[in-house]
Amino acid sequence: MAIPDAHHDEPIEPILPEIPDPPVRVPLKFEDWASVLILSALALITFGNVIGRYLTDTSFAWTEEISVFLLIVLTMTAGASAFVRNQHIRIELIADGGSAQRRRRLALISAVVVLLFFMLLAVLSARMAYDDYSYGDTSPAIGVPAWWYSIWMPILASAIALRMAGMLRRLLRARA
Repeated sequence: MAIPDAHHDEPIEPILPEIPDPPVRVPLKFEDWASVLILSALALITFGNVIGRYLTDTSFAWTEEISVFLLIVLTMTAGASAFVRNQHIRIELIADGGSAQRRRRLALISAVVVLLFFMLLAVLSARMAYDDYSYGDTSPAIGVPAWWYSIWMPILASAIALRMAGMLRRLLRARA
């Protein structure tokens, strides 16, 4: 059976349709670029560590310390954009099923719970960062002050809380 010739002048349809970003005051490009740069840094650090292990049979302890820190930052930056784009993990049968009023009510409950969680995380992680600072804790591998790492958790949790507050505001202004 002969394979028909493809028509090169016809546009190729994407597998998934492109969904526009929701209207936000601060563009999501910040989180997108931060995630890309952090993931690139993680790949380079890991690649360098693998090459170093292969050539010297020793591991660089500082790479693991920095990689763990970068993974946490990556999780927070990517999580912020996932929440705003409504691409976070959820049970779609429950979240997207039912009437429009039910879906709106569930979206409001979800936004409030996530907002409260990240506000609490910001406060508690700020206390942890302050403890790291006041006790003079240092990191195990590099020996830098531990608050250099822990200070980013309340900052990023606050950023997610602000994103969620904006999302909640848009949900409350939208018509049912």
